[in-house]
Amino acid sequence: MLPLLGFIFISLLVVAAGMAFSTSAGTIERRLEEVAGVMVKPVDEERAFDKKVAGALKRLGNAVPRSPSEMGKLQQRLVSAGYRRNEAVAIFLGIRVGFALLLFGMFASPLVFRPNFLSAIAAAGIGYVLPGFLLARMAKRRMHKIRLGLPDALDLLVVSVEAGLGLDQAIQRVADELAFAHPELADEMRLINLELRAGKARTEALRNFGERTQVDDVISLVAMLVQTDKFGTSVAQSLRVHSETSRTKRRQRAEEAAAKTGVKMVFPLVFCIFPAIWVVTIGPAAIKFVQVLGPMTE
Repeated sequence: MLPLLGFIFISLLVVAAGMAFSTSAGTIERRLEEVAGVMVKPVDEERAFDKKVAGALKRLGNAVPRSPSEMGKLQQRLVSAGYRRNEAVAIFLGIRVGFALLLFGMFASPLVFRPNFLSAIAAAGIGYVLPGFLLARMAKRRMHKIRLGLPDALDLLVVSVEAGLGLDQAIQRVADELAFAHPELADEMRLINLELRAGKARTEALRNFGERTQVDDVISLVAMLVQTDKFGTSVAQSLRVHSETSRTKRRQRAEEAAAKTGVKMVFPLVFCIFPAIWVVTIGPAAIKFVQVLGPMTE
């Protein structure tokens, strides 16, 4: 039983590694970098560059996420965590099944624990569910990083729009500037321009941006930009007001987290610090009390 489980687990790892390091995805990513980059080329190389751009745009379906309404629940969760490749679902399912089989083999064999079929089934169930919790945790952490970087992105958008850039060019410029400080948000903003180059409408690309990230502040920003584009109001003024609102929300979240610190410190104080203080302060008195009363009892 154990060799069979080991063979299945190793086979799944080999398949997952082969899909992760496939050369086709690397070729697509290189071509997309050529599309996103702005370079000055000689006239005789422009035609070849246009052919590369056309080929890359035809393959954008493999790199640019589809509309969240067309995705499954698991794939949308992977996209929220930052895994947008088409092979991400297969790799995640392979990791989930492989981890479940590994725990089942550990509890069913006498190598580590005493063999128990019910414990092995329970461990396999835990191993199957645990990657989902880890994925949700990673998605939540990424959403938090995007939420923290949004006010800075809005300030840069205001400066770029007021300097004369269009909204699409301003988004690309801000994505380039935030690539080091907030790489998650910069990556999502680059995808907006990739979808626009692929032929999607700006409204659809912006809405996909909000649905991919699943961040409430981003969704409200997208709604504001869609209304501004629809009614023709000032983009810079709307972005400035939304930036102030976003910074106020971030400050309120920080104050809320600081207010919760006292409540969260109760459990470490009671279970970790208070017993040590009790031993240090009352321990010598208790020892002296036993030494004094010991002869009297005899």
